[in-house]
Formats: sequence, structure tokens, C-alpha cells
Amino acid sequence: MSSKGRRQPAGAAEGEPPGMRAQIGLLIVAIVLVSVVVIIADAVFGAIANQGGGSVQTATPVASPSQLGVVIQGRGGHWTDVSPDQLAQMLGHEDFTLVNVKTPYVGEIDGTDLYIPYDQLAARVAELPSDETAKILVYCRSGVQSAQAAQTLLDLGTRTSGTSTAA
Repeated sequence: MSSKGRRQPAGAAEGEPPGMRAQIGLLIVAIVLVSVVVIIADAVFGAIANQGGGSVQTATPVASPSQLGVVIQGRGGHWTDVSPDQLAQMLGHEDFTLVNVKTPYVGEIDGTDLYIPYDQLAARVAELPSDETAKILVYCRSGVQSAQAAQTLLDLGTRTSGTSTAA
């Protein structure tokens, strides 16, 4: 039987293979479901990453609006969380060691002093400034790994640290 004698299903475009709309519909449903799963997994893993024993909690912003950052209470101390814009201001008068902790490595901000993945900080502590009062600013892309790195610095006895989310 030739294709001339066949009738197209209702709503099908001329020359469109039968069942193509159903396949496209299934593909759209699959993409939506995968997106929902990814969003839920990201929320769950983000919550798990921020728990860790004493739970990292966001405190109120630093009292003076002219000061940079938000104070974050961690186990055994605190650090200051700064935005990418605040970090850009700070880089003009750098008085800290800037450490990229993002893994996998995806590049770095100009002026970065060290690249140490957040999960290797404890093993590579000798690469950090030996003065325990030295300021160390760690950064990553989302803020999750830098928060974990800041807590590691507190656990290692570093009294002053900061985190930044790189844009």
C-alpha cells in the first residue's frame, strides 16, 4: 500500500511520521521528571552538607552596614561570608590569603594565592599561612564548598577566615 492511500492521524502535520507527537510528549515528560529529581537531590544534598554535627547557621548581618559580610556561626567559632561584589572590593586592599576550594577545578579569580580543594584542606594545612591569626578567604562557585572549607579551618584552629561565593 502506498503512502498516498494512508490517512494522517488527526492533528499530525503533513509528512510527520505516525506517533511523533507522542514521542515528543514522552520526551518532554521525561525531561520535566529528571529536572524535578535534580532539584530535589540538590536541595537534599545541600541540606546534608550544611548539617555536619553542630550545623552551620547563618547569623544576622554584621552590625554596621559599612562592614563587609554576614557572620556565620560554626562549630568552635565563626567566619564572615562575603558576596562576590564585596570580594571585588576587598581585592583592592588585600590583607588575606585567597584560596580557591572549588572542586573540580573550573578556573580561579585573578589574585588567587592557592588552589586547595575543600576536602583536602586538612591534609594540606602546611600550605596555609602558619600564623593562626592570618586571614584566609576561601571561595567556590556556590558557597557550599567554601562553607565546608571555613568550618575545616575552624576545626584546624584558624581563628580568622572568610568565605565567598564566586560568580
